[in-house]
Amino acid sequence: MKNFDIAIIGGGVLGTCISYWISNLYDLNVCVIDKEYDVAKHTSGRNTGVVHTPFYLDPEKKKTFARSSNISWSLWRTLAINTETSWKECGTIEVALDETQHKTLEKYLIWGVQNGVDSKNLQLLDSNGVKRIAGENVECYSGLFACDVSTDYSKLTKEIKNFSIQNSTEFLFQKTVKEFKQKNDSIEINFIDNSSIECKYLINCSGGNSLDIAKQFDLFESYSDLHFRGEYWIADHKYADIVRTNIYSVPQHSEFPFLDPHWIKRADGTSEIGPNAVPVPTPETYDGFVTDIPSTISKLGDILTGGAKKLLLNPDFLSLITHEFRSSLSKDAMVKRVMNFIPSLESSYFTKKGTAGIRTPVISPDGNFIPDVIEREAHNSFHIINYNSPGATGAPAFSALVVKKLQNKGILKNPNHQKNTLWNFDSIIEQI
Repeated sequence: MKNFDIAIIGGGVLGTCISYWISNLYDLNVCVIDKEYDVAKHTSGRNTGVVHTPFYLDPEKKKTFARSSNISWSLWRTLAINTETSWKECGTIEVALDETQHKTLEKYLIWGVQNGVDSKNLQLLDSNGVKRIAGENVECYSGLFACDVSTDYSKLTKEIKNFSIQNSTEFLFQKTVKEFKQKNDSIEINFIDNSSIECKYLINCSGGNSLDIAKQFDLFESYSDLHFRGEYWIADHKYADIVRTNIYSVPQHSEFPFLDPHWIKRADGTSEIGPNAVPVPTPETYDGFVTDIPSTISKLGDILTGGAKKLLLNPDFLSLITHEFRSSLSKDAMVKRVMNFIPSLESSYFTKKGTAGIRTPVISPDGNFIPDVIEREAHNSFHIINYNSPGATGAPAFSALVVKKLQNKGILKNPNHQKNTLWNFDSIIEQI
């Protein structure tokens, strides 16, 4: 049985970044475990590719996400330039459709500055200003422009993996965990292929599976989660540039962690509309609805016994989910939602589905969605749950913060000088 100092469960952008920092600062035996054949095969590689400016994040409720995202913007840019990864500075305009939504944009402008965004990178526009930047096809009351970027998080995560491997991290792919066995000074990890490893310390950052893993360590027993698939439609090439920027709309249900539909400019030059938020039984149900009957039954049982049960009594939630199902079943329904701010769109412009992604928000025992990431420590392990959007944007800085917390706890001691200086650890920590 092979022994490691630290095992990281989850080869997404967060787990890969954590492995980069630890291997960069320490001479330890580190491994990253993932059931897929490479990194970023799920949420980290199945997103819009937008590097977000955190103007829309409440600086009190989502402080960690906001600060990490703002700091990470320049870190991603440095990596993209050094690895020749796409970096398309297309910008994002959050549009308001009436005076009430305009007041939300005014609030966002204040939030952005509180989150550390340079005021020069945010601009409140009237409807004519929006048309000047995005194009004549956008109809709105006003808009808030931010200097967002479209990139390829899948490729960037693979580049971080390469740096981490150079620092001696071992990536264990196609390894599905069967069980964890807690020992006094270590954790034994057994896989379904009958192989095993042992580690002195485990870091759980496995995205949509992180809560289930944390519960195996007797954490978050009264919490639950739900998986929501976001679907997109790709605009035919001749319609890809009818709008020149990303267009987001002010959320109508800010208490729920869903994205209102938007127009996205991808780094590869394509444009898409979406997403919706369709409940699915697993964090890998990218097509259809029920593909894994045992998991579906288990998840329904979780809903009926956990905090998620209380959501079923919320009429606003039920109404929203009904609309989301309609946009999944009907392309016309999704296009109609986007037509609220791009009225010239037609359903015939979209003939191909985009890449679906899944978001897994965690629900408290009282039936409310948790707004920010949660971290908990158990014996010989550290667990990160509810790491959702804009998680990819903030991963470089957030992962550095995780390492700093492990240093403060005495789990990681006396770091070396950095082996790779692409990103500066101390500078990041000072900013957070």
